[in-house]
Amino acid sequence: MQFRTGTIDDVAPLWALRTRCVRETCSSHYPPKVIAPWAASPPPAQYPRLLSQGGCVVAEGGQGELLGFGVLDIDGNEVDALFVDPDRGGQGIGQALMQRLLALADPGREVVLSASLNAVSFYQRQGFIREREEIYPHPSGVPLASVRMRRPW
Repeated sequence: MQFRTGTIDDVAPLWALRTRCVRETCSSHYPPKVIAPWAASPPPAQYPRLLSQGGCVVAEGGQGELLGFGVLDIDGNEVDALFVDPDRGGQGIGQALMQRLLALADPGREVVLSASLNAVSFYQRQGFIREREEIYPHPSGVPLASVRMRRPW
């Protein structure tokens, strides 16, 4: 497994993996009426800014295949995304991506995120603490049940 900084040229393949993850992984915790518009939504307008800041880490296999990626909003010290190929779950890819995102974060501030319901236990294993349940106003217009979490240093 190799890691590199994601660039604006990576948006399409990263978003395709994210969409696959929403359909295959998130469907265990969300109904089809939520999954369909969530999965169909385009990349958010802030992605070019986030990737240009250097806050995207891409994990690739030995043949250059996309294994997963994570995005840190450096300004907000917030994990914006972390997705692993559903066929590669449980292999430590997510944990390795999280460690690299945390290395990019400001150690003087807590790292925060809004976790999809299916990912809460993963983030807890990474040292994040539940703050509260919330409804995340997804850009697709679908209100997503999520959990606000923080990771103290």
